[in-house]
Formats: sequence, C-alpha cells, structure tokens
Amino acid sequence: MTVIDTTAVLYPPVAASAPQPALYEETFPGHLAARELLLTRGEFELAVLRGLVTTVPAPDGGPRHVTRGELDRLQTSEGFSVTLSNRVRLAGTAEAADLLGIAKDRFSRIARAGSLAPARFQLNRYRSVVWLYFADEVREFGAAHPELLVGRAPEAMSRRLRGGEDLRPASWRDRMHQHLLGLAQGPWERAAVTASFLDPADVADVVADPHDRALLNRLRHEPASVRPGAVPLPGELLAEHMMCAGVPEEIHGYRVLLALAVAVARDEVRMGG
Repeated sequence: MTVIDTTAVLYPPVAASAPQPALYEETFPGHLAARELLLTRGEFELAVLRGLVTTVPAPDGGPRHVTRGELDRLQTSEGFSVTLSNRVRLAGTAEAADLLGIAKDRFSRIARAGSLAPARFQLNRYRSVVWLYFADEVREFGAAHPELLVGRAPEAMSRRLRGGEDLRPASWRDRMHQHLLGLAQGPWERAAVTASFLDPADVADVVADPHDRALLNRLRHEPASVRPGAVPLPGELLAEHMMCAGVPEEIHGYRVLLALAVAVARDEVRMGG
C-alpha cells in the first residue's frame, strides 16, 4: 500500500532548509559549500537530502545556498567531514543485506515491499536500475524491525510481492516529494512540487484553469540532470520517468494532494497572502 501524507499540503513540513539568512549574511553556492565541508558534490547533495545541511534561497534566485553561519556550525565538531561522509554513505542491495546479516534476495523483497525508501538510483552498464540506500537508515531499519529479518514475511507483504508489486520507485518519490515540499517558498511552489510528480494529463484533469496550470508548469521541479535543449541521455530519461507516479494508488494520492494544494494556494491569493 502506498501512503501519501495529505496533511503536508495544509501543514507544510518544517524542513531543515526553511530558515532564511540574516540580512547581509554571506552565503555560498553548493559547490563551494561542499568544498568547505570537505565533501564531494554528491555527498553534499545527499547531506542536504537527509537534512544534515541547511540551505537557503540564493540571493540571485538560482540554486540554493548555504550560509556562513551554517558552515561554521557544521565545522565546530572535530572530524566533521568524516561524520558527514559516514552519514551519507550509500549501500547497494548486496552491501545493505550484509549490514543486516541477511540474504540479498531477502533484502530485495523488503525494499520492493516499500519498507525502506531508496536514497538514489542509477543505471548500471547493462542499463538496469540500481537502487541505493543510506547505510545509516539500513542499520536503523534492522534495529527497529528485527522481525522482518528472520522467519516468514508478514502475509500482507508476501501477498504484494506475489503480485509483482515493486514500491521502490514510489518510496523514492515520496522521499523526494517531502524533501522538495520542505524547500518550497509558498503555496503555489508547494502545489508545483506535487504537480511535478504527475503526468501532464493528470495535472490538466485536476487543475481545470489554464492560468493555474501555466503557473504550475513554470514553477514545477525538473530533475537536476535534465539539460534544457539538449538531447536527453538514458540516465536523464530515467530521471524524468522516475519522477512521474506510476502506481494507480500513488497517482490517486498525488492527484488528491494537488487538488488540495491548488485550493490552498487560491485561498491565500484571495486573502492577499
């Protein structure tokens, strides 16, 4: 079962990225912040995704920045870069299974059932999707759910898996949806985040007003790997595909969220918010 939190529209998540920089506070773009924190660009992006590094809107409206104060906060502890690197370390299926002391196939079943959300995906040389997980979260999952590591799986989980269900894409989308909602600056931006996870035909069906749809389209989130105007690479096509909800129950959930988000945005406009 795919569960989508509809309260996120009416009560936006309080994200680590929400605070605004103090007036005239120095800020740094992502690549410079990563250098200051002795992280690779990929590690930095994962640290932001996990809420370990707070970001703020860029002064020029471009990609989000990190304040000098946030960098100072992170750099106060000894060995900060090693700590951050460890907390964003990724594990593939085989390594995750080793961390839990279980067979690779068993971990795959747990992940396919949606019990553990992937952090990232990539294509291997055979152009198959490889899912990656935060190693920390894998260990935390094992400590919290030891009953899933031994014996027979719960009947509900087994039934879904027998039906060929694979909730890894939906679990990844849910993680990204919550993350992007936390970065959104206003009601229309939050509505556009949700619209980004739906096919344009679904958006048009939910949002009848063409002006509202045009606004959502202008504000919608695009995968970072997409290069405007360029012929898309296989990985970029995959990123676009993964952003779009694919399970009927999941699609319905995002449609409900979008309708609620647009209603909230319209109300704020009418109230002068």
